[in-house]
Amino acid sequence: MQVKPRKTDAVKKPRLKRMVCKPCWELKYCPYGPLVEIFPLPVDYDVHFKELQETYEKRIAEIQSGTLKTLEEIHEAIAAILFLEPSYWRWINRYRTEELSCSVFGHICPVFFSAEPFTESKQGRRIGRRIPRDIMLRVVRRDGQVCRICLKNVPDNEIEFDHIIPHSLGGPTHTENLRLVCRSCNRKKKDSLKEILAEKVK
Repeated sequence: MQVKPRKTDAVKKPRLKRMVCKPCWELKYCPYGPLVEIFPLPVDYDVHFKELQETYEKRIAEIQSGTLKTLEEIHEAIAAILFLEPSYWRWINRYRTEELSCSVFGHICPVFFSAEPFTESKQGRRIGRRIPRDIMLRVVRRDGQVCRICLKNVPDNEIEFDHIIPHSLGGPTHTENLRLVCRSCNRKKKDSLKEILAEKVK
């Protein structure tokens, strides 16, 4: 089944009222990993629900009829059934999905479907590059107003903040992923993980 880019909606969708925490931003740990990929993509796509339902029912019929012979075919059908679950798509289609999607894989995080009591939280996910003042102050105190790249003292009017894991690559805006840098070093840095990843041993 194919999905097509959605045109701008005439009616603005509401945000999800029942907000639950996501372990990846509060605990810095994802319990789902690549399993996120079997969940629906954000609703920036125009999903034809009738086609989705037909494909879903077709894959179920394949499993029930026993026409699938190899283990690979069965696994593929099961993955498709989980991904195409119509109730998931109907549910997420009612809301804006900026706070629901996985910052690594892009699919809707399973936490928002299961919402187990032990993950409930009032804290909302921070989206965007804006850094709250309290986090800025914590980073300045921790780094002692010294650039973490060139190790030079940074004047007040030249203090900047750098996402260690780039924001464009899913890096969160919290103290552990921010460092104080000078303007010069910040301009030279690119959105890359090369600096923090170990080099491949030949």
